[in-house]
Amino acid sequence: MSVAAIEQRPDLAAIASRITPESRVLDIGCGDGVLMMALRNKGCDVRGIEIDGACVERCVSQGLSVVQGDADSDLGDYPDKGFDYAVLSQTLQTASRPDRMLDELLRVGTRAFVSFPNFAHWRTRAALMFGGRMPVTRSIPVSWYETQNIHHVTVHDFRELAREKGATIVGDWYFAGKRPVSRAGANMRAEFAVFELSR
Repeated sequence: MSVAAIEQRPDLAAIASRITPESRVLDIGCGDGVLMMALRNKGCDVRGIEIDGACVERCVSQGLSVVQGDADSDLGDYPDKGFDYAVLSQTLQTASRPDRMLDELLRVGTRAFVSFPNFAHWRTRAALMFGGRMPVTRSIPVSWYETQNIHHVTVHDFRELAREKGATIVGDWYFAGKRPVSRAGANMRAEFAVFELSR
């Protein structure tokens, strides 16, 4: 997988740059395996779980170790601290219970990375306030009736959830498109957020 492919997703690039070589990684909702390929190139033992059968086939055809499964129900099959890192990229907002999903991430991984679209971004706020409609933006690219998003999480919401769960925020990164955004005002300025957590 080319460097350019992972740079198309700044959240994945941020995660890949912070995972140490030769780590054991579980990529939950791994999609087409872009992050897995980047981590494999760093010598990591990386496994994936993905609900979409077509994505699983693409991953397996590239030699990646991916199983088809539903993270909402299947993470319980993985052992406590079986991985150095558990990664959940752009998937938290699709989980039936994000609070329980976070518990599972921190159970199976010594550390966890979570990235998500920030629904408090100013474009989202403006679309609701001035247009009175659910927005279609770079971070939310489909209409409300097509989206898989069932929970609308913001940077502030996630920080509070981490606190409630007794998780330590080891690091956090924010992006507007591919451009990094500072922590100051990130709840309004960032389209995407990435958090590294431990417990």
